[in-house]
Amino acid sequence: MPALTERPAVRPANALPLAPERMDWNLLRTFMFVVQARGVGRAAQALHLSQPAVSQALKRLEDAVGGVLLHRRNGEFRLTSLGEEIYAIARDMYGTMARIENAAVQDQAEVAGTLRLLVMSRIQSTPYDDFLADFHQRYPKVEFHMEMQPSADILDALAKRVPALGICLCRKPVEALERKLFLRHQYAVVCGRRHPLFTRPRVAIEDLLDQNFVCFASDQLGDTLSPLTIFRDQQGFTGRIVGTSPHLEEVRRMVVAGIGLSFLPEHLIAQDVVNGELRRLPPQDSVAEIDVFLTWHKQRKLSAVETAFLAAFDRFLARTSLAARAR
Repeated sequence: MPALTERPAVRPANALPLAPERMDWNLLRTFMFVVQARGVGRAAQALHLSQPAVSQALKRLEDAVGGVLLHRRNGEFRLTSLGEEIYAIARDMYGTMARIENAAVQDQAEVAGTLRLLVMSRIQSTPYDDFLADFHQRYPKVEFHMEMQPSADILDALAKRVPALGICLCRKPVEALERKLFLRHQYAVVCGRRHPLFTRPRVAIEDLLDQNFVCFASDQLGDTLSPLTIFRDQQGFTGRIVGTSPHLEEVRRMVVAGIGLSFLPEHLIAQDVVNGELRRLPPQDSVAEIDVFLTWHKQRKLSAVETAFLAAFDRFLARTSLAARAR
């Protein structure tokens, strides 16, 4: 296969030099997401755009700067020297934008009241924690009222126009609700230290088929965690469901007690595996990817506090890649 070569500059010699006021900063933003996600497809998901739209944005940016920014061919993903420089500029630009946002002249003292958030259990995201801290600093008169509920209950409440925003699983779009992708949870099969498989030297997926399971109450066809049901059916699991709960903490408790196997989010079990409380079982790849959304009713009139939160959350999503949010 011939060696990859960088495309020479395509801007004519007599073209005017690039001026900041003529640069489309959205192209830089798109390029930054592609680099952070290491792929056009994943960047398109994070930006809520189509893959062709992202590819076209990359081409427009390359035409604007006069050279190839990255190589994507046969599984290769590599920035060119020009791409490295443009990526650094894009990151610096977004850092500057964040500082401009914080320094914006607004009468933020006028935004006051209660922000009601309905939240599923175990939302773990350090960037989101930082976002909440920044939001509180910017709007010190906003009071937070957070209620932990199962995702199905949150969606039901929001559909009935309960005055709140929700952070929950939402497998399929709900006609009455708006939603923005926040996190992507990857689920793995696990057992607890009291389970017979925990100390077995080698475990194959065939060893799991007749084992009993502990499941989330929403783990059924048509519900928010139904991809887990589909995986069990496809693999031919025959064990009984011996425990259920809508709360992750209680599902984990039953698994640690050795009551049965279960599916738990990978990023939430890492420390339990290190501590010897849980063991990850085959397959090595995640068995399902399940998305977490910020949701609200399309037609309900939002309060000033909710409007400010949604605007700030939009900016948080724009400057933080989907992969980074799960850290």
